[in-house]
Amino acid sequence: MLFRRRQPISRLTKLRELFWPRRGFVRSFQYLSKRVLRLSATPHAIAAGVVAGVVSSWTPFIGLHFLLAFAIAYLIAGNMVAAAIGTAFGNPLTFPLIWATTWEVGHRMIGKGDPVTQSVDLEQKFSLARLDSMWEPILKPMLIGAVPLAALSGVVLYCVIYVSVSKFQQRRRIRLAERARVRLAEAIEGSSV
Repeated sequence: MLFRRRQPISRLTKLRELFWPRRGFVRSFQYLSKRVLRLSATPHAIAAGVVAGVVSSWTPFIGLHFLLAFAIAYLIAGNMVAAAIGTAFGNPLTFPLIWATTWEVGHRMIGKGDPVTQSVDLEQKFSLARLDSMWEPILKPMLIGAVPLAALSGVVLYCVIYVSVSKFQQRRRIRLAERARVRLAEAIEGSSV
């Protein structure tokens, strides 16, 4: 093979790097942020797309996040690639926190009291695999709890991403104009010789 390791890594190392990469998660975050900044769209479209992805990740509908993100991005004139990148907010590391938070907030908003004191037999609910058996005790509180959390994170992220993309695109335009001016000056100087 062309790109084979000299020393093959063990299965234990592969498993460990699956959950905790050798270079950490910072590199992945930097890659995604640079990818978002370099999209060729308006700052609104990019920010709205990322927000659509993040908002869809707050919902309890696993497996439908991409479709939901694309639908939301379409409705608010967001970029579809940015929406797909925004769904990375919901990942195996953040889902337990998202689910617990939305369930807790949803229970408190519905007014059913402290959700910790109420027990739900998740094994029985999921074994039935019917939406109506999971709706009232699980999905409804999570969906209701997701609304304020998604709205808050959406507003904050939209502002941060809009300003970041605007500044990045402005610096990029200035840099490209300077390069074009230098090339033009070199071409004029070369033709006069």
